[in-house]
Amino acid sequence: MKFQDYYKILGVERDAAPADIKTAFRKAARKYHPDINPGAEAEARFKEVNEAYEVLGDPERRAAYDELGRAPPQDGARYQPPPDWSGSFSFSGGGPGEHEAFSDFFEALFRRSTDPGDDMRGVAGADSHARIEIALEDAYRGVEKMLTLRTPVVGPEGSIEVQERSIAVRIPKGVAPGQHIRLPGQGAPAPGQRAAGDLFLEVTFAPHPVYRVDGADLFMDLPVAPWEAALGTQVILPTPAGKVDLRIPKNARTGQKLRLKGKGLPGRPAGDIYATLKIVNPDASTPEARAFFEQMARDLPFDPRARLGG
Repeated sequence: MKFQDYYKILGVERDAAPADIKTAFRKAARKYHPDINPGAEAEARFKEVNEAYEVLGDPERRAAYDELGRAPPQDGARYQPPPDWSGSFSFSGGGPGEHEAFSDFFEALFRRSTDPGDDMRGVAGADSHARIEIALEDAYRGVEKMLTLRTPVVGPEGSIEVQERSIAVRIPKGVAPGQHIRLPGQGAPAPGQRAAGDLFLEVTFAPHPVYRVDGADLFMDLPVAPWEAALGTQVILPTPAGKVDLRIPKNARTGQKLRLKGKGLPGRPAGDIYATLKIVNPDASTPEARAFFEQMARDLPFDPRARLGG
């Protein structure tokens, strides 16, 4: 995705006062409003201006955006948020609606999933939202993790400071990607004596070196030797729940899927594991290996292109 320099879009300095940012936004919005300046280019600029003000006009988002550094990459350059970004910040409610289309940069940094606590707003302090990343294996057994959140807080005089806090989070067994965990009273504080809001954590899985997650099912590529595929064999397959025996049938082919029922993510019902066979040839760089392959070429009546005709 491309980096968006919101200060440059609004034409203000990085230390601009909130009032100056609002003035710059209004001026730019009038300039590029489709009713005043029709055309695709003006419409695109109008969307950029709105997105910039959505960030810089909100004290929490602006503070988080400024955490990216005082020397950001050139506007429009390819950019990747810090690896801990999605799980290190929490934002209170009042964000843009799901129907508003913003850039990939905004979506990656500030958008949260559909709010599961909309019907609970107004009872206490604002609900907050963040992400927590776990290992695939954690979903099989459950785990307790310490989550450190950085929350932009508006001080009594309008100043912004980023506060850090650590929270113990119990991840239940069988949790799925995209599922939300509610922590009552861990959201934004409320004025007066009212209770704080709730914190909703969206669960994400860290990339796994072997398995790909799709719903409750896991998918993997299983390398097999040519003789294992031809003769059939029994292999030991490491799964997130432990090692299991998997039978490779005779005359197996590359791309063939083998299913381990109920070995996917825990649940009711549990998911499955699908292992896609991939035949891997051994290295034939030694004289012994070459002689072995040459013997097979002479002795086996096998034409892999027989179905092509001709």
